Amino acid sequence: MRVLTITHQDDAGPGVFAEVPGAELTSWRADRDATPVLDDVDAALVLGAAANVHDTEGNPWMAEEIRVVAELLAHGVPTLGVCLGAQLLAKAAGGSVERAATPEIGWYEVALEEAALHDPVVGPLPQRFESFQWHSYVAAPPAGTEVLARSAHCLQAFRLAEAPAWGIQFHAEVSAADAASWIRHYDHDADAVAMGVDPVALQGESKRRMVGWNELGRQLFSRFLAHSRQ
Repeated sequence: MRVLTITHQDDAGPGVFAEVPGAELTSWRADRDATPVLDDVDAALVLGAAANVHDTEGNPWMAEEIRVVAELLAHGVPTLGVCLGAQLLAKAAGGSVERAATPEIGWYEVALEEAALHDPVVGPLPQRFESFQWHSYVAAPPAGTEVLARSAHCLQAFRLAEAPAWGIQFHAEVSAADAASWIRHYDHDADAVAMGVDPVALQGESKRRMVGWNELGRQLFSRFLAHSRQ
C-alpha cells in the first residue's frame, strides 16, 4: 500500500506512523520537491509545519499543495491531515483556516463528540485523553463535516462529508525526538514565548507521557490504513 506522505520540515515527519507495518510511505517535501504523480497513490498523509495556510507569500508552495490535496479528495484517495495538514485539508475541501483565539502548545485534554461513536479511525480513541499540541491556527472545515473531537479551545478532529478524509489537530504522529526538538527550539515560535512556555517542564512532562501517546498514535494510524484498504 503506497501512502503519499506530504512533509514540510525535517523535524515534522511521519514519526511513529512510520513504525506501523503494511504501508510504503513515499515522501513529498512540498516546499522543495516537484509535484508528485498521484496515479498510483493508495492513501495520503499530510503532516504539520511551523508555517500557516495564510502565509502564502512566505511559502509560495502552499497554493500548489492545496491544489494537490484537493485533487486527492476529488479522486477519493483516503487522506489523513495532522495539524497544518488538517488545516490544508479543510482549505482544500472548501473550508477555511482561522487564527486560534488561544494557541495550544503542550499537553491538552481532548474529548470525543457523539459523532465519533461510529467513526472507524477516531472513534476507538478514549472518550477523553491528554494530547500533544503545537498550533496557533485552527481548521474551519466546510458545512456538513462531521465534528469528531474538541478541546476546550477548538476543533480537534473531523471527517469530511464527501471524501474518506480525516483531520486531527493534535500531533498523534510526533516522535519523542521531534517533540524534544520543537521544545528545545520553542523560542523560534513567538506564541510559545508569549505564552511563557517552560521548556524544561514541558520536556519533563512529554518524556513521562510519550510512550503511551506514541502507542495511541500508532493505533490511530493503523486504523486509518485498515480503513483505506477497504
